Amino acid sequence: AFLLFLLLITPIFAKTMRLTDLTIFNYKNIGEAELHFSPKLNCFIGGNGEGKTNVLDAIHFLSFCRSYSSSVDALSVRHGSEFMSLQGLYEHEDGTKEDIHCGLKVGQKKIVRRGKKAYRRISEHIGLIPLVMVSPADQVLVAGGSEERRRFIDMVICQYDPAYTESLLRYNRALQQRNVMLKQEEEADPEVFLVFEQQMAREGEYIFRKRSEYITELIPIFQEFYNRISNGHEQVELRYVSQLQRGPLLEQLTTGRYKDRAVGYSLHGVHKDDLEMLQNGYPVRREGSQGQSKTFLIALKLAQFDFLGRTGSRTKPLLLLDDIFDKLDAMRVEQIVKLVSGERFGQIFITDSNKVRMSGIVDRLTQDRAYYETQAGQFTRL
Repeated sequence: AFLLFLLLITPIFAKTMRLTDLTIFNYKNIGEAELHFSPKLNCFIGGNGEGKTNVLDAIHFLSFCRSYSSSVDALSVRHGSEFMSLQGLYEHEDGTKEDIHCGLKVGQKKIVRRGKKAYRRISEHIGLIPLVMVSPADQVLVAGGSEERRRFIDMVICQYDPAYTESLLRYNRALQQRNVMLKQEEEADPEVFLVFEQQMAREGEYIFRKRSEYITELIPIFQEFYNRISNGHEQVELRYVSQLQRGPLLEQLTTGRYKDRAVGYSLHGVHKDDLEMLQNGYPVRREGSQGQSKTFLIALKLAQFDFLGRTGSRTKPLLLLDDIFDKLDAMRVEQIVKLVSGERFGQIFITDSNKVRMSGIVDRLTQDRAYYETQAGQFTRL
């Protein structure tokens, strides 16, 4: 058992990838910027609303073709502008390069190109540049509904398993069709119901299995990171909860059809799954302080990073840490920076509003870093 634990927490990275250059036009409050990055640690310093978070969001957009903070693409275009453009130049460990471009005109479909070739489907790009972002917005994972936690799980698996992405799409289409039929005044043909229920069951069983495997592997890695950050001050757990743990989904759907018609939507399926987050046996949302909740989320995201690096393309993801110093004591902050500046992690991007605080920690732990002062969407390398 101990050897298995060591295998789970020991990274098996085949290669690294780093972002060498980033060009931004009209992205949120950034009019124009050209940035050249350090291969290890890149620190952005500035007040609230100056643009330091937006540069991290632009890097996220190049990996996932969407903003981290909004699913509405038009909100990424700078006010008063008709388009936005992002270009990232990446370099693999073996020296091969990637040129990724994302462009969007207001009212038109966004275009994503790898080299000079546009993708037919944007989903084909997901996973090429693995990335993990830690943001104050992640608090919704603890305080929000189960939908947010399912999205967290799905975002990871989709980065290394394209078949999972397709299965999710098929499941959601069947779910939508079944829900439409449930809302109809006249009862639909039972045979038609069965067609969609069979598809939901087939895809749902696959999704359930993949989620179960992922959470089972994630738990020991997550607990290891949490213990290192907190010096073992709290005991934490993750529990995957799914209706499919009770039995076959098809049986639940067919026997629950009458009740589902009464409420007008499907009460059973993997779209109801959840991830319980516990500290000392109790929900973090109720028992944890702000600092403990933030430690929980950061450990969860670092475990996500570690897992992604050992699956799929086996490439160290880019790590984006937005405002991680807030609400954490000095000991926990130092433990986090010590962790991410080590060999286990690759290229990192950090934001903070306090230059003295950031440099006081970073300079003591690594010399491989660069600082950028951020003001009104402009960046100055210090």
